[in-house]
Amino acid sequence: MAGCDIHSVYVGVAGSHISSMNSDGVVAIKEREVTPSDIERVIDSARARAISEGQRVLHVLPQEFSIDAQGGIREPLGMSGVRLEAQVHLVTAASNAVQNIEKCVRRCGLEVDAIILEQLASSMAVLTEDERELGVCMVDIGGGTTDMAIFSEGAIRHTAVIPIAGDQVTNDIAMALRTPTQHAEEIKVKYACALTHLAASDEMIKVPSVGDRPARDLSRQALAEVVEPRYEELFTLVRDELRRSGYEDMVAAGIVLTGGTSRMEGVSELAEEIFICLFVSHVRRM
Repeated sequence: MAGCDIHSVYVGVAGSHISSMNSDGVVAIKEREVTPSDIERVIDSARARAISEGQRVLHVLPQEFSIDAQGGIREPLGMSGVRLEAQVHLVTAASNAVQNIEKCVRRCGLEVDAIILEQLASSMAVLTEDERELGVCMVDIGGGTTDMAIFSEGAIRHTAVIPIAGDQVTNDIAMALRTPTQHAEEIKVKYACALTHLAASDEMIKVPSVGDRPARDLSRQALAEVVEPRYEELFTLVRDELRRSGYEDMVAAGIVLTGGTSRMEGVSELAEEIFICLFVSHVRRM
């Protein structure tokens, strides 16, 4: 439709097979002045941390550098010293999962320029530079997973994947209302609300039944009673992960919600109830 010929793509990846950790490395500065080669060597040193068998490194994301114990340096090039240290955030993915994605893309006649962690790509699209500097937690609620990325002082500090997202909400609706999954998805998108008290009890919707059984009437409030517990569980897990990361007190810019499943009515308001002491930015589109 755009009239463009595409030969290669950047591919986002997410899922429970993604792992991340903070690592550090140290090297001697060869010429007493930091060169690009020194920076490359110290990042390679930080990357050399042992990873699980079957995993491959997707990203080595520098957080900060230190020269002779002087920390907080973002760009060490040209600075003088004898000892260069680097703190980085390592992201790994299952080798088989990445290889299968690459095969699928190539079968479509395209080449893969790079595999990119989805929440890293999302954060570049929806977060401002000020938010990344001040400290922010981005929560990308997709279909299969919810992806978190925590930034502070301009660098990514923590990433996590939570295996609850839109598909689980759809399944809850299908099971509770005894309706086929495709109808449950449509009901979720058109009528669902994540907070029961925001949904009208007198607003009725038609729920298709299985087989030849007739459709049934259901109030939006009753639908919200099915949906709200799953979102409450999700945001509780996000809150627990934020606390476990050690950065809860460093996200002064609060929580930023994004992703297709975050657009549902009541999602931002429910998040504000769970993250009591943190500002929740309303849903942003990529």
